[in-house]
This record gives sequence, structure tokens and C-alpha cells, in this order.
Amino acid sequence: MTKKRVKLIPYTIQSIVNSTNEIPKGIHLVQAPAIWEKSNQGEGIVIAVIDTGVDTDHPDLKDRIIGGRNFTTDHNGDHTNFEDNNGHGTHVSGTITASLNNKGVVGVAPKSQILGLKALTGEGSGNYEWIINAIKYAVEWRGPKNERVRVICMSLGGPHDVPEMHKAVQNAVNQDVSVVVAAGNEGDGEEDTFEYAYPGAYKEVISV
Repeated sequence: MTKKRVKLIPYTIQSIVNSTNEIPKGIHLVQAPAIWEKSNQGEGIVIAVIDTGVDTDHPDLKDRIIGGRNFTTDHNGDHTNFEDNNGHGTHVSGTITASLNNKGVVGVAPKSQILGLKALTGEGSGNYEWIINAIKYAVEWRGPKNERVRVICMSLGGPHDVPEMHKAVQNAVNQDVSVVVAAGNEGDGEEDTFEYAYPGAYKEVISV
């Protein structure tokens, strides 16, 4: 199992700006601002982002991070160091919970909190074992005020249906943790071939 690899779903960078102050188009597209008042902008909700880590000094995120852990060999295998050395995990975390502070972009749920679980290296890949351990950790994690993870987010995938990963996902869902994953952006363009990516193909997940 450890020889099989999982990696980031392919993505493109549209632009890089030094500073901005806006609600991104995607946030409007999912109509998040329309329910901010009713949902109190996600206050009290913890989302585990299983990715390349998170930039703990980022001005839009530093007040939103409740904890984290490193499951990879990056940072000399220091489990307490979940700093992002790729950028993708920070981007995903910002999409979810960037603070509404008039100093940058805002996330879907700007008062929610992030548990940054680094299960992919700076190269954007990792072992299935790291992903499985991160899912288990997210389910079992409890915060300083007995907070628990309500959502697991994984923008990653691989071609292999690994039973241990499926079992970890099923356990998370059975523990009332929503598992949101990327459907995948890869394919050979042939209609008669299946392009399944896991965990996106599992029926228990919310595949986006």
C-alpha cells in the first residue's frame, strides 16, 4: 500500500496578486454571503484540510487555524510542523475560511476554523498511508474546548481503490463527519474508458 501514491488533482493558477480586497467570484457563485447571517459565517465549525499543509503566518488564516499535524517526511518528519511548502493547502484553506478582515479575499465560511493536516509533500504527492492516518486523526481529534471536526476536505486523488482508505472514509461519515473531495480533472478524452479517482469515486463522499 505504501508504494502507491496519491497526488494533488491537476489545477491551474489564474493569477497572482500582491494584495487584494474582495469577495471572490466563486464565493458569490455558491451564494455563501446569502447565508452568512443565518450561519454566523461558520463560527464553531472545524474543517480538516488534508493537503500540503497551511501557512500559519498568512494574514487571512493565522487567526483561523486551530491546530494541525504533519504526516509526511517533510520538515524532517517533525509531526508538529505542518507548514505548507507547496502553496496548495494554503490556497484551499483560504477558499474555505479566509477572514473577513477587509485586507484580502474572504472564504466561504470566514469564521470557521482549520485543522491543517499535512499529508502531501512539497511536491504535491504522498502515500495512501499518510492520507489514511490523516483521516483517522481528523475523526479522533478534539480541540481545547472539546471541538471536533465537522468536515474533511481533500483536493487530492489517485487511481487506486485502497480498501483501508475506503474504510477510513466510511468511518468518518459514520461519525457524522462530512467528507468533501475533488472529483478529479484528469482523463484521456475517451468516452468508453472510466476515469475514476479515489477517494472521489466513493459513494460516501461529497465529490466536487
